[in-house]
Amino acid sequence: MTSLARGLQVIRAFTEHRRELTMSQVSQATGLSRAAAGRCLHTLAALGYVGLEGRRYSLRPRVLSLGHAYLASTPLTAHAQPVLDRVSARLHESCSVSMLEGEEIVYVGRSAETRILSITLMVGSRLPAYCTAMGQVLLAALDEASLDNFLAGARLVARTARTTTSPERLRRRLETVRRAGYALLDQELEAGVRSIAVPVAGRDGRVVAALNASGHALRVETRTLREVFLPVLREAAAELGDALD
Repeated sequence: MTSLARGLQVIRAFTEHRRELTMSQVSQATGLSRAAAGRCLHTLAALGYVGLEGRRYSLRPRVLSLGHAYLASTPLTAHAQPVLDRVSARLHESCSVSMLEGEEIVYVGRSAETRILSITLMVGSRLPAYCTAMGQVLLAALDEASLDNFLAGARLVARTARTTTSPERLRRRLETVRRAGYALLDQELEAGVRSIAVPVAGRDGRVVAALNASGHALRVETRTLREVFLPVLREAAAELGDALD
């Protein structure tokens, strides 16, 4: 099914920062030849997944049906939004739930009370796992072999002066997160942003997602994250975990 794989590659070439692409740009972004990229774009256009204006292609609304099928059929995402909305209203801060995919976390639910990051986060957004509270919760739940593979291949880039970029330091941090049952990050993803996250586990104990709340450092102290936010998040994570079975 090489053609299917290539078609998915082409769809993923379009991002928030690459909303319109020429055939050559699609070829460059995917590593496909111009001819292969052109065939994929032609097929996707015929199916209604991309549109063409002049020489530039862009995604069409029909692409949303691919993600909607997942969101509508997964118990976690089906139950997450009202829980996220309640947490956000209670804490007066943004609240999200994400899952681990490779070296990144993928947002599968979000309730935004305020915008504190320079980027806009929504369902489907991705962030590096190593420097996010939700990512560290999910990495801490990996078995030793999987964590070894992650640390061996991950690019640990300093997003701020506080970002943990040493694989060994990150490993020790993740051991602490595993024991504590939560991760608290103080301005490691972006200056001015503090976040705390807890695991979401099913009744079998398997961690499948992470739940977080974030606030601006000028407004939310780390003590507040532990004493006020953490109990609320753990209660919400337990509710989501019950919905998984």
